[in-house]
Amino acid sequence: MRELRGERGWSQADLATRLDVSRQTVNAIETGKYDPSLPLAFRIAQLFGQPIESIFAPGE
Repeated sequence: MRELRGERGWSQADLATRLDVSRQTVNAIETGKYDPSLPLAFRIAQLFGQPIESIFAPGE
């Protein structure tokens, strides 16, 4: 997710605003401290135009 965000030149705060979550949530997902809920994972995938499994893989 960090790479996709970086490709667009978005800060964590920018992405958080687009997803309607806190910047801390974006940081926690990117650092692997938090797994997003399924609805949030779908929103992330839709925002980046990618299938969920290309952004999130089981066991990562």
